[in-house]
Amino acid sequence: MVFLKQIDSSMIEIERKYLVTSLAFKEEAFTHNEIAQGYLNSDLERTVRIRIKGEKGYITIKGISNEGGTSRMEWEQEIPVEEAKSLLQLCEKGAIEKTRYEVQSGKHIIEIDVFHGDNDGLIMAEIELESEHETIKKPIWLGAEVTGDERYYNAYLSLHPFKKW
Repeated sequence: MVFLKQIDSSMIEIERKYLVTSLAFKEEAFTHNEIAQGYLNSDLERTVRIRIKGEKGYITIKGISNEGGTSRMEWEQEIPVEEAKSLLQLCEKGAIEKTRYEVQSGKHIIEIDVFHGDNDGLIMAEIELESEHETIKKPIWLGAEVTGDERYYNAYLSLHPFKKW
């Protein structure tokens, strides 16, 4: 998209998303954290997310994705966890609960989200890249790519839980 060229490149998130086919990644994970998040605004053109990851709080603003779904503007700041807890109370209906595992694969870190609650049964992986055309070393448990499929955006899942598909 044209507007992405006008934004500071450090604010552009480039990632690919995949479904995960087995729990084998747990043996490779070097860390995991519980995540609770909600949306002050879940509009896919401009999401505003509040997240608690472990003992840290964050506020994140994301813009609309490019045509392929791999790139979009992202701004994130750490905030005090107590403030994040308070802001979660203001969020739209449909909180996201998940456990995030991190696995090293070549030079990349793969973040695997095991969803709970209304999205129980969904396991998805994200890999942040330096460029849209970068190749990745795909572990055997990495399944179909769902990059650009809006159904797999957390903001969408907060309103349309996986259990109801």
